[in-house]
Amino acid sequence: MRTASKGLGLLLAGVLAVGALSGCGSQEKKNGNEASSAADNVSKEGFPVVKEPLTLTMMGPDVGIQNWGDMAVFEEMEKLTGIHMEFQNSPKEGFEAKKNLVFASGTYPDIFYAAGLTPAEQMNYGEQGILLPLEDLIENYAPNVKKILEENPEIRKSITAPDGHIYALPVIEFNQPWYRNPLWYNGEFLEALGMDKLPETTEELYTYLKRVKEEDPNKNGKNDEIPLTSASPGNSLRDIRTWLLGAFGIYEEEIFVDDNGKVRYTPMEEGYKEYLAYLNRLWNEDLLDHESFLQTSEQREAKARNNQIGLFSAWTAFQMMGEEPNTDDPMFSPVTSDSVETPAIAKNKGINTGAFAISKTNPSPEASLRWVDYSYSTEGATMFNKGPEGILWKYTDKENNVKEYLPVPDGGDREAYRSKITPNYGIPAPTINLPEIEKGLLGEVDDWLANETKTKLLDRGARIPYPVLFLTPEEQAEVTTMTSDLNTYVRQMEAKFVTGAEPLSNWEGYIGTIKKMGGERMSEIYQAAYDRWKAS
Repeated sequence: MRTASKGLGLLLAGVLAVGALSGCGSQEKKNGNEASSAADNVSKEGFPVVKEPLTLTMMGPDVGIQNWGDMAVFEEMEKLTGIHMEFQNSPKEGFEAKKNLVFASGTYPDIFYAAGLTPAEQMNYGEQGILLPLEDLIENYAPNVKKILEENPEIRKSITAPDGHIYALPVIEFNQPWYRNPLWYNGEFLEALGMDKLPETTEELYTYLKRVKEEDPNKNGKNDEIPLTSASPGNSLRDIRTWLLGAFGIYEEEIFVDDNGKVRYTPMEEGYKEYLAYLNRLWNEDLLDHESFLQTSEQREAKARNNQIGLFSAWTAFQMMGEEPNTDDPMFSPVTSDSVETPAIAKNKGINTGAFAISKTNPSPEASLRWVDYSYSTEGATMFNKGPEGILWKYTDKENNVKEYLPVPDGGDREAYRSKITPNYGIPAPTINLPEIEKGLLGEVDDWLANETKTKLLDRGARIPYPVLFLTPEEQAEVTTMTSDLNTYVRQMEAKFVTGAEPLSNWEGYIGTIKKMGGERMSEIYQAAYDRWKAS
């Protein structure tokens, strides 16, 4: 009996195994049929994108002004494509934490939109199969993206992971050259001080700041002027650091390639020490706002609107000062020091990676990519930037992309209204920023801003400090391990050196600590990555 039972058990096991294999094959066939059916529902060109209505889920950072489901752009996109989006957004301030929780949960949205996926996240979740490779989909379903990559091979290099896959689409903004918001002079102060030319050296800049402090240029009879201020708690001085570092030959606050192709780790550079010494001098003479390390952007703005600040960072000076658009406040012209004959001027990289990705649970990757591909066309980019035609603008010559503004529907601020109709406001939305978008909409102030940028930055040799690229998984793991502690230490020591809490005579001790924490290794890793990128 025992022998017979054993034989029967083996027979049943064999039957079950065959059944399991048969079921597996059926499931594979089912999945394949579902994928084929989803692809059959998608038109490769024209609109609508899908033959039968499709609903997808999207996750993105919400700036809290308007629910995305009520935005005119998404309503227009649904009419155009036949795809309805359901949103799983999180407030912009807490989006990173929410994103991490979602990736850990195993339950993913179909689309990650404006998610700011870092190269490390793209590699990590791409290699795990959570994010789908996009290159074959681009080839077949994204003609606008395909054309951009063919015409700009450096973009393809920058968004391709070391394993050869593209896991996310970028924001492309080649016509926005500012690396960060520029610095602006208070034009009223310049006039009151009788300055007919801007400072060209660090000494001339020092003299201007000192005069702001001592000569009452706002003419209110009070000693309330603030020559230079900053506001970026958590990364203190970041809003002015880039532009003042350039006076000492430094392009970027962390990693940059020098003019000879050598990668430099800024916190260890002699030019960075000279920058700290200059800031310490300004601090000691009360020319740098002593609230710079703690104040919020709102607190700094209040000082600007009270006409107290001589030099500050902003998207435009008139916005910071609460004025109508004007040309009264000139853009900072990068200065030189005794160390360099030509200032180092950083230029925007033109690419923000990780703006759009598709998860493995997406029922129709083909339709998803066709949907977003429209935002990389001139017409689509215009809509995502300005909202649908007929709300804030209209074509006067569509063939040549010429437009004119319409009155703001509620009579309020145009930018404030724009934030209610498109997600492309304050977040890295996947699209391309083209000159054609603004054709016919630019006025005298816009032309002036473009000329300020051209003459003070572009014509003087502004360049990208370090290209957008991927590290290998091993390099990324090593950099990630080092970066947090290094950045924390560097920013803490910057504050101490600037305020004098730590004398610069202790520089060698600081350098020794940086080396122990991996500063030299950072340069080596980024040099290897840069050499690979350049040769690819």
